[in-house]
Amino acid sequence: MLNNNYMAFKDYYKILGLSKNATQKEIKNAYRQMARKYHPDLNPNDKIAEKQFKDINEANEVLSSPGNRKKYDEYGEHWKYAEEYQKAEQQENYQKSTKDQFGGYSEEDFSDFFNSMFGKSSSKTHSRQVKFKGQDYNAELQLNIKDVYKTHKRTISINNKNIRITIPAGVQDSQIIKIKGYGGKGINNGPNGDLYIQFAIINQTNFRRVGDNLYANVDLDLYKAILGGEIIVNTFEGKAKLLVKPESKNGTIIKLKGKGFPIYKGEGNFGDLYLTYNIKTPTNLNLKEKELFKELEKLRKL
Repeated sequence: MLNNNYMAFKDYYKILGLSKNATQKEIKNAYRQMARKYHPDLNPNDKIAEKQFKDINEANEVLSSPGNRKKYDEYGEHWKYAEEYQKAEQQENYQKSTKDQFGGYSEEDFSDFFNSMFGKSSSKTHSRQVKFKGQDYNAELQLNIKDVYKTHKRTISINNKNIRITIPAGVQDSQIIKIKGYGGKGINNGPNGDLYIQFAIINQTNFRRVGDNLYANVDLDLYKAILGGEIIVNTFEGKAKLLVKPESKNGTIIKLKGKGFPIYKGEGNFGDLYLTYNIKTPTNLNLKEKELFKELEKLRKL
């Protein structure tokens, strides 16, 4: 299951299912209901519910605070920079009113006068504007574990804009990578924000991944466990021959070096594969087989 669509700008009202004129009581009630619904304890191992829960808490933190809510309503995704905006606007308004009072000055004279009082921040409008970095965007990309076994390219959509990215082999579940400059547009020619992508790796294989190593069980019949011999086992990328030692015990762990998962940004390097023997006891024995086991039992008692 892939999730290539992202909501870069978080609409906190929409997250809580509220309108912009919602009361503080309505915000509180909506938060309680949704937090209960998406709480991790009620949705174990559900990545989507976990993300919803985080967004709900983030929305509540902003909207439940009258001060933060006011900033959010006025400045939207840039609400965290509200104070900087206000200071910049006050400074610009002050400089404009000062220039009006000194109308007899030329633009050069006014600049010199202003610089002598306030430093070389320039009195020209465009240079007086404070530059702000754009908002950083956060997104989640769901991938099958088989998709991250090899490096590949993928196109994702951010705010209706397609971005072609390279996903290195070996990325981990919950790992976050940064794509510089693909966040919100900067203000007053400031730099764009960055895009942070968190990976949700879905594993529906028989292999358990821990770091760069893989773990799996191998069923071994009793005869092979006792007598030894060659068997064919599954690895993540195919089949491999394995020599079973005679008299192998149940739970024996065998390491296949280099048959694990690719090491992130470690070109050509792999973790290891650990296989655990699960010896299967024969069932539905016929009379002849039972007699042979009885004979074996007698021999073992001699």
